[in-house]
Amino acid sequence: MAPLFIPRRAFGANDRPSFGIIGTGNRGGWLHPAFMKLGAECVAVCDTYEPYMERARALSPAGCKTYADYHDLIAQPGLDFVVVATPDHQHRPMLYAALKAGKDVYLEKPFSLNQAQSEEMVRTVRGTDRIVQVGMQRRSMPFIYNAKKLIDDGALGKVWHARAAWNWNFLEWLGESPLEGKLDWERFLGDAPQRPLDPKRFRWWRGFWDYSGGNMTDQGTHLMDVVQWMTGNSSPISAVCGGAVSRAKTAEAPDVFTAVFGYPAMTATWTLCYTSAYDFDWSVTFQGEKATMVMNRKGYRIFKEPEPSAAPWSAGGADTVIADVPDTDRGDLHQQNFLDCIKSRKQPNCTVEIAASAVAGPHMANIAYRENRKVTAG
Repeated sequence: MAPLFIPRRAFGANDRPSFGIIGTGNRGGWLHPAFMKLGAECVAVCDTYEPYMERARALSPAGCKTYADYHDLIAQPGLDFVVVATPDHQHRPMLYAALKAGKDVYLEKPFSLNQAQSEEMVRTVRGTDRIVQVGMQRRSMPFIYNAKKLIDDGALGKVWHARAAWNWNFLEWLGESPLEGKLDWERFLGDAPQRPLDPKRFRWWRGFWDYSGGNMTDQGTHLMDVVQWMTGNSSPISAVCGGAVSRAKTAEAPDVFTAVFGYPAMTATWTLCYTSAYDFDWSVTFQGEKATMVMNRKGYRIFKEPEPSAAPWSAGGADTVIADVPDTDRGDLHQQNFLDCIKSRKQPNCTVEIAASAVAGPHMANIAYRENRKVTAG
């Protein structure tokens, strides 16, 4: 079923939802203006890093308040929803604080820091009547819904294997030079282990286990959700992983890895390489008995499988392309869906259950990598 979109004009002239945003760095720096362009009014911003907060304040309407402590932002009267775009280790406490205050929440992915948190967070959200959308934007891309329908209608036949990949030539910000501007290090740490101020841990917090699941859960929560959604699977039953800290020498989380996931009737791999731009950006390949679908940021293509009677080394060429569908989506449909659901009180495109299932496999793969063993569910 395609996502539901309600026109912005349905809110009415005096019905602009107001929001506060916690975390205005990389992803938050995109979400903040995106919500304003869709008609929401930013009335409060919060960040532990002063340059980020000042940048967000300057982009906001006059009268927008700034906060160092997220509890103070959440307590501001008149907020309709809260956007949380912070490091992973802050997702749970900020979500809980917003829910306790009766706010709807747009929570960036990955949903949680570990699987135990996922299970607890789902229960907590379902103990309220709040709308919570998790920022997995492929759940609001119509071309992916079209691809899902084709797979459901049997265009590929039985899918036996899926390959998710992400390739960037990416230089992490791991320098030791002093930060430019004031950072509230204690608030940045929150419940994470106490350590002396370390600029590289702030600049590239995703490289350290205290604050995130690394690149495994960052991009993995997007792509493994697509794998599971397209093939009708929930979280995997097993995971193994090999990888290395390659270019990011002073980080902990690997910047090159391959994880292998077992499902009841198929396998999937998730490979990330942040040291090469070959086959740039993300892709997911679904290999079926009748055809193969290659999906990426540009859309998807379907390649016909050679007849079984052909030689086993037979390969399809350009003439085997049987579908070529470009991605023509806007980049803000996921945020629009959240605003629609605030008004309608319907569940959003990416519920907390979907988000928990999507990150379950990457959480398992991180354990497999760190403990050098096969991990099974249950």
